[in-house]
Formats: sequence, structure tokens, C-alpha cells
Amino acid sequence: MGQPEYQPRFSIEEYLALEKETDTKYEYHDGEVYAMAGGTPTHSLISNNVGTSLNIALRKKRCFTYNSDLRVATSRNRYVYPDVTVVCGKVTYFEELKNAANNPVVIVEVLSQDTEAYDRGGKFMRYRMIDTLKEYVLVHQYLPLVEVFFKNTLDVWEYRAYNNLQDTVQLHSIDVQLSLEDIYLGVEFLPFDEENWKLIQ
Repeated sequence: MGQPEYQPRFSIEEYLALEKETDTKYEYHDGEVYAMAGGTPTHSLISNNVGTSLNIALRKKRCFTYNSDLRVATSRNRYVYPDVTVVCGKVTYFEELKNAANNPVVIVEVLSQDTEAYDRGGKFMRYRMIDTLKEYVLVHQYLPLVEVFFKNTLDVWEYRAYNNLQDTVQLHSIDVQLSLEDIYLGVEFLPFDEENWKLIQ
């Protein structure tokens, strides 16, 4: 997703009306709303690849994959749009906003230059407030690299990285394996020259 654009403070009702009137997705944080810009074609391709792979892997389980149209509540007054979300069982909501899921098990974000710091920092901090969340996956656009943060049995977050197209990403919370080849299907990586290296730093 693109870098959020700052807007004035809004009530939840005004926030919902704004989205409807402008046909634009906004994150909502305690009255502040941020317009979400569109991603690159590669961002869209990777998001679709991840969603498709998860759909296939989960088709006989009671877990379901949602794209970036699903709003997720990180608390009763904070709402975001992850690139890919997995919910097991029925989607549940807070009373304040009944179309923002509050029970994701896995969240996937495809990184971009503009949002990587946010996805790793403030956004991940808010995601960790969700009791049901077990795994947080960051997928790079410009090189084959998938990072998985997962909550162990002691509720401590651990980290694992996969950086080879022959690797298989393990998502233990939903008992699913995703190959990097499938995640990056159709993606053409940039050559490692000086200018392109700046894109992935």
C-alpha cells in the first residue's frame, strides 16, 4: 500500500461516510484518517499470488483468505486494510464497527519503499494488540525475501526469514506451506545495479 496521506480528525461515522463518498480506503487511528494510495503492479501480483496459494492450501480447513478489501480492527478505534488476511471460523467484530474483523490469525503485508518502516514499526505494534493474531508475514517486492514473525506458546514473537526461491514458508498457525516460487510467480526481479539497490534498502 502507498504511504498514508494525513487528513483531519473524524468520528467513526464520518470515517465510514468519507470512504463511501470518495470510494477510497482509509486507515483510521483514534479519529485520524489516512488515505491509502494504490500499489505497484508487482505489489498487486504478489498479493494475488499469496492469496491464491493460501486459498488452495486452506480449501479443506475452516480458515479463509481475504484480500485488501477486508477492514481489520486492531482495537475498538483503529482500523486498517492488510494486503492479505486469514481468519479461521467466522469473522467477528467489535460493536463499534461491525464490518472490521477483529479475529485474524495471519496477516500478510507486501512491502514497498514508502510503507516498509510503518509495516515493520507502528503497524506491527498495533497488530500485536490483536489477541488472535499468530503470524505476521512481510513479503518483499524487489528481491525474493519473505519474513515471518510468529507468536510461540509463551506468547513471545519469534522471527524466521526465507530468501531462496526454492524455500518453503512455514505458517504453523494454520498448518500451511507456501513456496517462494508460487509467491513470486510472474515477478521479474530488478538487476542488482547501484540504482536498483537503493530501492531495496
